[in-house]
Amino acid sequence: MNLATLNLMPALPEIFMLAAILVILMLDLFIPDDKRSLTYGLTLLTLAGCAVAQYLSWTPAPVQTFSNMFVADPLAGVIKFFMYGVTAAVLVYTRQYIADRDMFRGEYFTLTLFALFGMNVMVSASHFLTLYMGLELLSLALYALIALRRDSVAATEAAMKYFVLGALASGLLLYGMSMVYGATGTLDIAAIAHIVGSGSGNSVLLVFGLVFLVAGLCFKLGAVPFHMWVPDVYQGAPTAITLLIGSAPKLAAFVFCVRILGQGLGGMLPSWQGMLIIVAVLSMAIGNITAIAQTNIKRMLAYSTISHMGFLLLGFLNGNADGYASAMYYAIIYVLMSLAAFGVLLLLSRAGFECEKISDLKGLNQRNSWIAFLMLLVMFSMAGIPPLAGFYAKFAVIRAALQSQMVVLSVFAVLMSLVGAFYYLRVVKTMYFDVAEDDTPVVARPEMTLTLSLNALALLALGVLPQQLVSLCIDAVKQSI
Repeated sequence: MNLATLNLMPALPEIFMLAAILVILMLDLFIPDDKRSLTYGLTLLTLAGCAVAQYLSWTPAPVQTFSNMFVADPLAGVIKFFMYGVTAAVLVYTRQYIADRDMFRGEYFTLTLFALFGMNVMVSASHFLTLYMGLELLSLALYALIALRRDSVAATEAAMKYFVLGALASGLLLYGMSMVYGATGTLDIAAIAHIVGSGSGNSVLLVFGLVFLVAGLCFKLGAVPFHMWVPDVYQGAPTAITLLIGSAPKLAAFVFCVRILGQGLGGMLPSWQGMLIIVAVLSMAIGNITAIAQTNIKRMLAYSTISHMGFLLLGFLNGNADGYASAMYYAIIYVLMSLAAFGVLLLLSRAGFECEKISDLKGLNQRNSWIAFLMLLVMFSMAGIPPLAGFYAKFAVIRAALQSQMVVLSVFAVLMSLVGAFYYLRVVKTMYFDVAEDDTPVVARPEMTLTLSLNALALLALGVLPQQLVSLCIDAVKQSI
């Protein structure tokens, strides 16, 4: 790599973010606890600066740098913009929650930014090593965040489970990558795609490597049969951290799958298509059916996430740009839904009280009709009821499956969507028809109420007028793959 000709512009957002993290780490040493809001403000300012840097470095065509290990393309650009916005919303939603639980410290903000930095590296990786580096940086930050509430036994247990199973998944990914390297002699995604397409690689090693790679990818998505960590981590982690885990990392995981399966191993579509069909069917079935039995709403949303990842994988099955675009649209809508759902739980939680059970939502309409209405929009969208965005998202991925002549699978997906509607509508019934057990008024900071309102109403707007976001997804994918 010639430093004189090295183009750093594609990595401008990452360079800015890393510099800002170091500045925040240093300044936080001298900021007293009663003025920790300064760290919070600097973190939000960093996200705004990253968005500006992303705009300045925007490119309509893929541009590679760092010896072709890092790529800036429209797919990465669009996803990064959403990740900045989602992370900013996470910080707004969690501010009061973490302050009430002695978590309003510099470690929370810097670890969140480090997690986002790892996601950025994953999204812009064009080499297996860069993918792995970004994934590990994200994972290490999340392990620490889950265990941040040191006095919570449940949080510590969740962190240990996630760490052990995450290490196993990382080993599977590394083993798969090593087999692909043995079969092709390279870890560069574009070079792997060329060798696989020409049929000059070792086909047996490639298939074995693919199996391990798919297993690792399914773990990161939280898809069956590698879903064991999702319910326990969602329930055990502080709700603020559960919100982070269930939002922006899903966007990064989507791009991770596109880079490996769509770009690198696209020539092996018949091999990984069958595996993804099995994973999608099991995820939709086990996720939806098990969620019905849950009384803990965080655990219910965890199984809901598993089922949504099954729907997301439907978009990958036809192996073309339109399918990936439908999966991208689904990932964005899912993240917006998850963000709003956990945002309501954070709003209802207060010092000494965790809103974790479905029964905690009893009579919410009597306590605050606006918040109940926002939660209704979120639940209807997750159930796929028109005209909410969740309906069009499911329609898009099911249509992608139909284009691959997978009629039985598409019918099964519709049936599983109907099953899922039961437990979502149960939450709505609890809010509107059950008598409130707690008459405490629901109050929230103005910025949280505003952000939550915009978040939930966006699901309605994107359901009524989905075309702009759909076109954005299609253009980003077609210009990048």
